[in-house]
Amino acid sequence: MNLATLQREVARAVMTPLTPSERMRRKAPNGKSLAKVAARIIKPNDRLTSFERLEIYNRQYWFRVLDGFSEDFPGLRAVLGDRRFDAVAKAYLTDCPSQSFTMRDLGSRLEAWLRKHPQFAAGRLQLALDMVRLEWAEIEAFDSAAEPPVTIAALQNVNPARLRLKLQPYIRLLDLRYPVDDLLLAIKHDTGTNVASNAMAERQKRKKVSAVARLKPVPTYLAVHRVENMVYFRRLEREEFAILSALQSGKSLARAIEAGFRKSRVPIAQQASDASAWFRNWAALGWFL
Repeated sequence: MNLATLQREVARAVMTPLTPSERMRRKAPNGKSLAKVAARIIKPNDRLTSFERLEIYNRQYWFRVLDGFSEDFPGLRAVLGDRRFDAVAKAYLTDCPSQSFTMRDLGSRLEAWLRKHPQFAAGRLQLALDMVRLEWAEIEAFDSAAEPPVTIAALQNVNPARLRLKLQPYIRLLDLRYPVDDLLLAIKHDTGTNVASNAMAERQKRKKVSAVARLKPVPTYLAVHRVENMVYFRRLEREEFAILSALQSGKSLARAIEAGFRKSRVPIAQQASDASAWFRNWAALGWFL
Protein backbone atom coordinates (compact mmCIF):
# COMPACT_ATOMS: atom_id res chain seq x y z
CA MET A 1 0.00 0.00 0.00
CA ASN A 2 1.55 3.32 -1.06
CA LEU A 3 1.32 6.50 1.03
CA ALA A 4 -1.52 8.11 -0.97
CA THR A 5 -3.67 4.98 -0.70
CA LEU A 6 -2.95 4.74 3.02
CA GLN A 7 -3.88 8.39 3.56
CA ARG A 8 -7.19 7.97 1.71
CA GLU A 9 -8.07 4.85 3.70
CA VAL A 10 -7.27 6.51 7.01
CA ALA A 11 -9.30 9.59 6.04
CA ARG A 12 -12.33 7.51 5.05
CA ALA A 13 -12.20 5.60 8.33
CA VAL A 14 -11.66 8.66 10.52
CA MET A 15 -14.45 10.60 8.79
CA THR A 16 -17.00 7.78 9.07
CA PRO A 17 -19.97 9.09 11.09
CA LEU A 18 -20.21 7.92 14.68
CA THR A 19 -22.99 5.78 16.10
CA PRO A 20 -25.78 7.49 18.09
CA SER A 21 -23.81 6.61 21.23
CA GLU A 22 -20.75 8.40 19.77
CA ARG A 23 -18.66 5.30 19.15
CA MET A 24 -17.01 4.13 15.94
CA ARG A 25 -19.21 2.06 13.66
CA ARG A 26 -18.42 -1.58 12.97
CA LYS A 27 -18.98 -1.08 9.26
CA ALA A 28 -18.10 1.78 6.94
CA PRO A 29 -20.79 3.27 4.64
CA ASN A 30 -19.42 1.11 1.80
CA GLY A 31 -20.02 -2.04 3.88
CA LYS A 32 -16.38 -2.73 4.73
CA SER A 33 -15.57 -3.99 8.21
CA LEU A 34 -13.80 -1.18 10.06
CA ALA A 35 -12.12 -3.75 12.29
CA LYS A 36 -10.44 -5.21 9.20
CA VAL A 37 -9.60 -1.73 7.91
CA ALA A 38 -8.06 -0.86 11.28
CA ALA A 39 -6.00 -4.06 11.36
CA ARG A 40 -4.60 -3.22 7.93
CA ILE A 41 -3.59 0.38 8.65
CA ILE A 42 -2.77 0.62 12.35
CA LYS A 43 -0.96 -1.66 14.80
CA PRO A 44 -2.38 -2.70 18.16
CA ASN A 45 -0.42 -2.09 21.33
CA ASP A 46 -0.34 -3.72 24.77
CA ARG A 47 -3.49 -1.82 25.85
CA LEU A 48 -5.60 -1.19 22.75
CA THR A 49 -6.62 -3.14 19.69
CA SER A 50 -6.21 -1.69 16.21
CA PHE A 51 -9.95 -0.90 16.16
CA GLU A 52 -9.79 0.89 19.53
CA ARG A 53 -6.80 2.97 18.43
CA LEU A 54 -8.54 3.99 15.21
CA GLU A 55 -11.71 4.78 17.15
CA ILE A 56 -9.83 7.44 19.14
CA TYR A 57 -9.08 9.35 15.95
CA ASN A 58 -12.59 8.78 14.57
CA ARG A 59 -14.23 10.20 17.69
CA GLN A 60 -11.84 13.11 18.04
CA TYR A 61 -12.37 14.09 14.40
CA TRP A 62 -16.12 14.25 14.86
CA PHE A 63 -15.99 15.98 18.23
CA ARG A 64 -13.73 18.66 16.75
CA VAL A 65 -15.67 19.33 13.54
CA LEU A 66 -18.99 19.43 15.40
CA ASP A 67 -17.53 21.90 17.91
CA GLY A 68 -16.11 24.03 15.09
CA PHE A 69 -19.41 24.00 13.22
CA SER A 70 -21.26 25.08 16.35
CA GLU A 71 -18.79 27.91 16.95
CA ASP A 72 -19.27 29.16 13.38
CA PHE A 73 -23.09 29.17 13.46
CA PRO A 74 -24.38 30.30 16.89
CA GLY A 75 -27.16 32.22 15.16
CA LEU A 76 -28.44 29.13 13.36
CA ARG A 77 -28.33 27.20 16.65
CA ALA A 78 -30.50 29.88 18.26
CA VAL A 79 -32.96 29.82 15.35
CA LEU A 80 -33.33 26.03 15.30
CA GLY A 81 -32.76 25.14 18.94
CA ASP A 82 -30.06 22.82 20.26
CA ARG A 83 -31.59 19.48 19.30
CA ARG A 84 -32.48 20.44 15.72
CA PHE A 85 -29.16 22.22 15.26
CA ASP A 86 -27.24 19.13 16.37
CA ALA A 87 -29.25 17.06 13.87
CA VAL A 88 -28.40 19.56 11.11
CA ALA A 89 -24.71 19.52 12.03
CA LYS A 90 -24.43 15.73 11.91
CA ALA A 91 -26.48 15.33 8.73
CA TYR A 92 -24.71 18.17 6.92
CA LEU A 93 -21.19 17.07 7.86
CA THR A 94 -22.05 13.51 6.84
CA ASP A 95 -23.31 14.65 3.43
CA CYS A 96 -20.68 17.39 3.01
CA PRO A 97 -17.51 16.22 4.79
CA SER A 98 -14.53 18.53 5.04
CA GLN A 99 -12.62 18.89 1.79
CA SER A 100 -10.24 21.60 2.95
CA PHE A 101 -7.09 21.84 5.01
CA THR A 102 -8.80 24.47 7.19
CA MET A 103 -11.89 24.16 9.37
CA ARG A 104 -12.83 27.65 8.24
CA ASP A 105 -14.49 26.07 5.20
CA LEU A 106 -16.76 23.67 7.08
CA GLY A 107 -19.90 25.72 6.41
CA SER A 108 -19.18 26.67 2.80
CA ARG A 109 -21.94 24.39 1.43
CA LEU A 110 -24.45 24.81 4.25
CA GLU A 111 -26.83 27.21 2.49
CA ALA A 112 -27.15 24.98 -0.57
CA TRP A 113 -27.54 21.87 1.62
CA LEU A 114 -30.25 23.47 3.76
CA ARG A 115 -32.21 24.49 0.66
CA LYS A 116 -32.21 20.83 -0.41
CA HIS A 117 -33.23 19.64 3.07
CA PRO A 118 -35.85 22.17 4.27
CA GLN A 119 -37.31 19.66 6.73
CA PHE A 120 -34.41 20.39 9.08
CA ALA A 121 -35.50 24.03 9.43
CA ALA A 122 -38.68 23.13 11.30
CA GLY A 123 -40.88 25.71 9.58
CA ARG A 124 -38.30 28.49 9.80
CA LEU A 125 -36.53 27.89 6.50
CA GLN A 126 -36.23 31.50 5.31
CA LEU A 127 -35.12 32.76 8.71
CA ALA A 128 -32.58 29.92 8.93
CA LEU A 129 -31.29 30.62 5.41
CA ASP A 130 -30.92 34.32 6.12
CA MET A 131 -28.96 33.53 9.28
CA VAL A 132 -26.71 31.03 7.48
CA ARG A 133 -26.00 33.54 4.71
CA LEU A 134 -25.09 36.20 7.27
CA GLU A 135 -22.87 33.93 9.36
CA TRP A 136 -21.05 32.60 6.31
CA ALA A 137 -20.59 36.16 5.00
CA GLU A 138 -19.11 37.08 8.38
CA ILE A 139 -16.58 34.24 8.07
CA GLU A 140 -15.63 35.29 4.54
CA ALA A 141 -15.41 38.98 5.42
CA PHE A 142 -13.08 38.21 8.32
CA ASP A 143 -10.33 36.48 6.37
CA SER A 144 -10.75 37.32 2.69
CA ALA A 145 -8.06 39.41 1.05
CA ALA A 146 -7.77 43.19 1.30
CA GLU A 147 -6.11 45.29 -1.40
CA PRO A 148 -4.86 48.90 -1.41
CA PRO A 149 -7.98 51.07 -1.84
CA VAL A 150 -8.39 53.83 -4.38
CA THR A 151 -8.73 57.34 -2.95
CA ILE A 152 -11.32 60.02 -3.64
CA ALA A 153 -8.58 62.20 -5.14
CA ALA A 154 -7.73 59.48 -7.66
CA LEU A 155 -11.35 59.42 -8.83
CA GLN A 156 -11.61 63.12 -9.57
CA ASN A 157 -11.90 64.18 -13.20
CA VAL A 158 -12.60 60.61 -14.34
CA ASN A 159 -15.42 60.05 -16.82
CA PRO A 160 -18.16 58.13 -14.89
CA ALA A 161 -19.24 56.38 -18.08
CA ARG A 162 -15.82 54.73 -18.37
CA LEU A 163 -14.92 54.33 -14.71
CA ARG A 164 -15.26 50.78 -13.38
CA LEU A 165 -14.73 50.42 -9.68
CA LYS A 166 -14.18 47.10 -7.97
CA LEU A 167 -15.07 46.33 -4.37
CA GLN A 168 -12.69 44.95 -1.80
CA PRO A 169 -12.61 41.11 -1.92
CA TYR A 170 -13.78 40.89 1.69
CA ILE A 171 -17.06 42.76 1.16
CA ARG A 172 -20.21 40.66 1.05
CA LEU A 173 -23.55 42.15 -0.03
CA LEU A 174 -26.69 40.47 1.29
CA ASP A 175 -30.35 40.97 0.46
CA LEU A 176 -32.25 39.36 3.32
CA ARG A 177 -35.90 38.94 4.23
CA TYR A 178 -35.43 39.24 7.99
CA PRO A 179 -33.30 41.61 10.13
CA VAL A 180 -31.01 38.80 11.22
CA ASP A 181 -28.10 41.20 11.70
CA ASP A 182 -29.73 42.65 14.82
CA LEU A 183 -30.72 39.15 15.92
CA LEU A 184 -27.19 37.74 15.54
CA LEU A 185 -25.66 40.64 17.46
CA ALA A 186 -28.18 40.17 20.25
CA ILE A 187 -27.52 36.42 20.37
CA LYS A 188 -23.77 36.97 20.62
CA HIS A 189 -24.28 39.58 23.34
CA ASP A 190 -26.46 37.31 25.48
CA THR A 191 -23.78 35.16 27.12
CA GLY A 192 -23.96 34.08 30.76
CA THR A 193 -21.29 33.46 33.36
CA ASN A 194 -23.04 30.83 35.52
CA VAL A 195 -25.85 28.30 35.36
CA ALA A 196 -28.58 30.78 36.33
CA SER A 197 -27.45 33.46 33.91
CA ASN A 198 -26.94 30.89 31.14
CA ALA A 199 -30.52 29.70 31.56
CA MET A 200 -31.75 33.28 31.45
CA ALA A 201 -29.67 34.02 28.37
CA GLU A 202 -31.16 30.98 26.60
CA ARG A 203 -34.68 32.16 27.39
CA GLN A 204 -33.82 35.62 26.07
CA LYS A 205 -32.43 34.11 22.86
CA ARG A 206 -35.58 32.05 22.32
CA LYS A 207 -37.75 35.12 22.86
CA LYS A 208 -35.72 37.17 20.38
CA VAL A 209 -35.79 34.42 17.76
CA SER A 210 -39.54 33.93 18.17
CA ALA A 211 -40.14 37.67 17.89
CA VAL A 212 -38.19 37.90 14.64
CA ALA A 213 -39.82 34.74 13.25
CA ARG A 214 -43.25 36.30 13.82
CA LEU A 215 -42.34 39.40 11.83
CA LYS A 216 -43.61 39.83 8.33
CA PRO A 217 -40.63 39.58 5.99
CA VAL A 218 -39.01 42.99 5.54
CA PRO A 219 -36.33 43.49 2.87
CA THR A 220 -33.03 44.06 4.67
CA TYR A 221 -29.91 45.08 2.76
CA LEU A 222 -26.47 44.62 4.30
CA ALA A 223 -22.83 45.10 3.54
CA VAL A 224 -20.69 42.77 5.66
CA HIS A 225 -17.22 44.30 5.77
CA ARG A 226 -14.04 44.54 7.80
CA VAL A 227 -12.24 47.40 9.53
CA GLU A 228 -8.95 46.71 11.31
CA ASN A 229 -9.62 42.98 11.60
CA MET A 230 -13.13 43.51 12.97
CA VAL A 231 -16.24 42.51 11.00
CA TYR A 232 -19.17 44.91 10.86
CA PHE A 233 -22.70 44.77 9.49
CA ARG A 234 -23.69 47.96 7.69
CA ARG A 235 -27.34 48.50 6.78
CA LEU A 236 -27.88 49.85 3.28
CA GLU A 237 -30.71 51.59 1.49
CA ARG A 238 -32.13 49.60 -1.40
CA GLU A 239 -30.52 52.06 -3.84
CA GLU A 240 -27.14 51.76 -2.13
CA PHE A 241 -27.32 47.99 -2.34
CA ALA A 242 -28.26 48.12 -6.02
CA ILE A 243 -25.38 50.48 -6.88
CA LEU A 244 -22.81 48.39 -5.00
CA SER A 245 -24.14 45.16 -6.53
CA ALA A 246 -23.91 46.67 -10.01
CA LEU A 247 -20.32 47.77 -9.38
CA GLN A 248 -19.48 44.32 -8.03
CA SER A 249 -20.88 42.75 -11.19
CA GLY A 250 -18.57 44.90 -13.36
CA LYS A 251 -20.85 47.74 -14.48
CA SER A 252 -19.43 51.18 -15.03
CA LEU A 253 -20.04 53.86 -12.40
CA ALA A 254 -22.63 55.59 -14.57
CA ARG A 255 -24.51 52.35 -15.28
CA ALA A 256 -24.36 51.36 -11.60
CA ILE A 257 -25.90 54.65 -10.47
CA GLU A 258 -28.54 54.34 -13.16
CA ALA A 259 -29.38 50.81 -11.99
CA GLY A 260 -29.45 51.92 -8.36
CA PHE A 261 -32.10 54.57 -8.85
CA ARG A 262 -34.20 52.67 -11.36
CA LYS A 263 -37.76 52.47 -9.96
CA SER A 264 -36.56 54.39 -6.90
CA ARG A 265 -38.90 56.48 -4.80
CA VAL A 266 -36.09 58.91 -3.98
CA PRO A 267 -36.93 62.26 -5.62
CA ILE A 268 -34.77 62.97 -8.66
CA ALA A 269 -33.59 66.22 -7.07
CA GLN A 270 -32.23 64.25 -4.11
CA GLN A 271 -30.59 61.38 -5.95
CA ALA A 272 -27.33 63.16 -6.77
CA SER A 273 -26.76 64.30 -3.18
CA ASP A 274 -27.58 60.83 -1.80
CA ALA A 275 -25.22 59.12 -4.24
CA SER A 276 -22.47 61.61 -3.45
CA ALA A 277 -22.81 61.04 0.30
CA TRP A 278 -22.81 57.26 -0.13
CA PHE A 279 -19.70 57.32 -2.30
CA ARG A 280 -17.86 59.49 0.20
CA ASN A 281 -18.68 57.02 2.98
CA TRP A 282 -17.73 53.98 0.90
CA ALA A 283 -14.45 55.57 -0.17
CA ALA A 284 -13.67 56.59 3.42
CA LEU A 285 -14.12 52.96 4.44
CA GLY A 286 -11.69 51.90 1.72
CA TRP A 287 -14.20 49.79 -0.20
CA PHE A 288 -13.10 50.74 -3.73
CA LEU A 289 -10.25 49.37 -5.81
